[in-house]
Amino acid sequence: MARSDTDIEISAGTPDSVERLEQAAEAHERAQARVEEIGADALRDCREIYRELWNLLESYDGRATGGGDFEAFMEFQGQVGTLTDDLPDDLPERDTFEEIDDFLQQRRLTEDDFEQAREMLSPIGDLVGRLAELDDAREQYKKARTDANRRRGELSDRIDDLERLQRLGDADLDAPVERLRDPIERYNDAVTEAFTEFRRNTPARDALAVIERADAYPLVEFRPPPSELLTYVREHDAGTEPIPKLLEFADYSASKLDHYVDDAAALRSAVATRQTYLRRLDAEPVRIDWPPPAANALPWFCREYRSVVARFADESVVAALREVRELAERDDYERLRESAVARSELTETERERLASGAVEQELSAAREASAAIEDALDTYSSL
Repeated sequence: MARSDTDIEISAGTPDSVERLEQAAEAHERAQARVEEIGADALRDCREIYRELWNLLESYDGRATGGGDFEAFMEFQGQVGTLTDDLPDDLPERDTFEEIDDFLQQRRLTEDDFEQAREMLSPIGDLVGRLAELDDAREQYKKARTDANRRRGELSDRIDDLERLQRLGDADLDAPVERLRDPIERYNDAVTEAFTEFRRNTPARDALAVIERADAYPLVEFRPPPSELLTYVREHDAGTEPIPKLLEFADYSASKLDHYVDDAAALRSAVATRQTYLRRLDAEPVRIDWPPPAANALPWFCREYRSVVARFADESVVAALREVRELAERDDYERLRESAVARSELTETERERLASGAVEQELSAAREASAAIEDALDTYSSL
C-alpha cells in the first residue's frame, strides 16, 4: 500500500532520529571497547607523556639542531631523558618512548631528526586518540538522544492535537448548546452593562481601587492600574470624578484645565499619558468565554469572578453568575461543551479530513513513529 502524504509528514525526521541514535550508540560502544582494550587510565597516562614529548619537539625544533644553541641542545636531551626515565612497566607503547629517547640522544640533531621523532610518535598519537574518539562518540550519542527526545516531544504534541481533533469530530454537533450559551450570555450582558455603569458613574479612585484589588484573583485578568495613576486619583480632588471625566480633562488645553483641577501638570502627567489604559478598561476580564471552560474549571472562574463582580454590580448580576456556576453540575455539561467547542473550532478542512479518515491515519502514523523512538530510547539507555 502506498504511503499517504500524512504518513510521510508525520514520519519525517523519525527514521533519521532512530537511525542516528542507533548509529551513535553503536559508535560509542565501539569506541568504548577500543579504550577498554588498553585501559582508560593507562591511555590517559600515555597521552600525558605523549603530549609532553610532542611539546618538547615543537619547542626545541630549530633551537637544538645543527649549529644552534648548544645549551638548548643539552637542555632538550635532558628533558627528554627525564620524561622517559622510570616509565611504568605497563605503560602502552613504553618501548616506543624509549626508542625515541635513544634516537634523540645523539651528538648532533637535525630538523630531519625531529621530523623522524614525530613519525615515531605517530602510532602513539593514534593510540591515545582513542580517548578523543570516545569523548566525541559520547557527545554524538548525547546529541542523538537529545534529538530523539525532541522529536518524541513534537510527536507527543501532535498526537495530543489529533486526539483532541478526533474528540471534537465525535461531538454531537446538533446538541442543544443553547442550554449553556443562554445563561452565559445573560450573565455576560449583565456584567458588561454593570461595569459600564460602574465606570461611568463611580469616582475614579474607587473604580481603580476595585481593579487594583482584583489582582488578588489570578483568574481575573484585569491589568493593575499604573502606580502613578493610583497615587494621583487618591491624592487629588479630580480623583472624585469618574473615569470618563478624567479622560475628558486629559484632552483639555493647559489653560482650560487650570479652571477644573488644582494641579493641571499633575493630571497631564498621571492621566494624559495613560489614556489608553483607561479607555480599554472594560468587563472582559470577568466575562465567561464561549465555548466555556471545562466543568472542573468553571466553578473556579465563577468563584473568583464573584469576588470582584460583587464590588461593582448588584445582586441580580451575582445571581446570573451563580446560574452559570450551576451549569457545571449538569450531567450533560461536558457533552454540550464539546459540541460548542467543535462548532466553534472545527474548520471545514478539518471536518473533511475527519470524514475522510485522514485524521485517523495521521494519528496512527504519529503513534507508530513515537513508539519507534520510544523503543530506541529504551534500547539505548542514557550514558
